Amino acid sequence: MIRFFKNCIMLVFMMLSTLATFAQEKEVEMADTMRSNGRIYVVVAVMLTILFGLILYIVRLDKKISKLEKEN
Repeated sequence: MIRFFKNCIMLVFMMLSTLATFAQEKEVEMADTMRSNGRIYVVVAVMLTILFGLILYIVRLDKKISKLEKEN
């Protein structure tokens, strides 16, 4: 279980570092507009909510599968 969390955290950091590298290449007008209007925070909040929901779902599913494996 701990190994699973370490792998998930490693994957998230790798994805974030890749995104930061690509983000430095050019300016994105849409992001600047959304940032100036304050809507970028809504987008980030929705993305984080979806990400945490998926992680929570996977953790709960892993616990249920582990419980079923122990019963058999």
